[in-house]
Amino acid sequence: MSARFLFVSARPEIEAVAPEYASVRRASGLDADRLDHVRVDVDRLGDLAPQPYAGVIVGGSPFNVTTPDERKSAVQRRVEADLARLAERALAADHPVLFTCYGIGVLTRVLGGTVDTVHGEQASAVEITLTDEGRTDPLTAGLPASFDALVGHKEATGRLPDGAVLLAGSPGCPVQVYRAGTHVYATQFHPEVSTDDFIARARVYRHHGYFPPHELDLLVQRVGAASVTEPRRMLRRFVELAEARSLAAV
Repeated sequence: MSARFLFVSARPEIEAVAPEYASVRRASGLDADRLDHVRVDVDRLGDLAPQPYAGVIVGGSPFNVTTPDERKSAVQRRVEADLARLAERALAADHPVLFTCYGIGVLTRVLGGTVDTVHGEQASAVEITLTDEGRTDPLTAGLPASFDALVGHKEATGRLPDGAVLLAGSPGCPVQVYRAGTHVYATQFHPEVSTDDFIARARVYRHHGYFPPHELDLLVQRVGAASVTEPRRMLRRFVELAEARSLAAV
């Protein structure tokens, strides 16, 4: 029987939810029968443990962990609590979970690192460079030493958590990918999107502060001209590693 995976989304904007799931499914190579989907902004994760799944992928969100607690909505506070519990369980079991974009902030705080707004990046394609550890890590070893990825975030990891292994960074954001333990990973960039996916998402979030709204056409031109292939390869590699681990345990 094929291993099953879970995608956890945290986007309240309904018009962005199905496209994000579709992006993850295409990039990961998983068909809908193998990739379950939970909207944590709607349904509680509760005591969900990651172990029934070969791997879990946590998507992005317009939420920011650096927003003062008194300004967070009840939904955001619940989402962060649920994702933090998922992170704690994944770390305790060293089970394959990939936290992306908003998710990296949750994981960084669970691990005792810091998240701040110093290294935010406007929506764009940026150059990612692997560290020495990134060149040998099972997840990223097959990637070029430098490659382009799509970003758009107002906050980022300011201090890498103790014990975490930095795998990649960019000129504007030193922490783009890291590993905690052996099987828990986090990326600041979006590993699931094609340029077309990203442009469609930018239209949804035009007025959310990721870029000046009047520059949407310029963003479409710049992103449309970019060649972004390696992040999706990395996501598929995460699935391959998690699946191999799951099958080996049977």
